[in-house]
Amino acid sequence: MLDFDINWLAALVGAAVGNLVVGSVWYSPVLFSRVWQREVGISDVDIRSSNFAIVFGLAFALSVVAAVLFAAWLGPDPELGDALVAALVIGLGFVGTSLGINYLFERKSFLLWAINTGFHTMEFVVIGLVLGLWH
Repeated sequence: MLDFDINWLAALVGAAVGNLVVGSVWYSPVLFSRVWQREVGISDVDIRSSNFAIVFGLAFALSVVAAVLFAAWLGPDPELGDALVAALVIGLGFVGTSLGINYLFERKSFLLWAINTGFHTMEFVVIGLVLGLWH
């Protein structure tokens, strides 16, 4: 059962760092932006023409929902090791397999699956790290 007696500030910070900071690095030229753009067929022009306030705002809102539900699943005082193992289960086990099913039917590449699954796994690891350390 979910327990919403959680550290709300830790969930918000975890979501912000997990999604916005990790995502900014993960999908940057330092790591995977060029390969990711090629795999999804998005050009630099497409990216620049995006409404960043809407894209980042909604991405953050969805990450907050995920972080709050993750925190509620872990309970009010999760041990760091438990939080990190749970993060890997969520990232690889739930998100990765779900994306994998979709990508098979959508005929998307294994490389795109690996990039996106890797991001979501790291996102949950960071959220788990924040939740596990912030007592």
